[in-house]
Amino acid sequence: MSSGEAVYKIDSMKITKNIGMFLLAVYLIIDGLLGFGVNFGPAIFLLYLIALGAGVFILIGK
Repeated sequence: MSSGEAVYKIDSMKITKNIGMFLLAVYLIIDGLLGFGVNFGPAIFLLYLIALGAGVFILIGK
């Protein structure tokens, strides 16, 4: 390869196939946004459902 050639390799992000870890990531992102003052109003109960689902899926290994 000559010095004039530039080789760029772009790796795409791997999305986890583990649903429990995916839900945990979503929970942590939403929880972090709440720390910055983002208000979800009455839909905040969805955060608790996501946390519950993440815990169950991680425990059963899915």
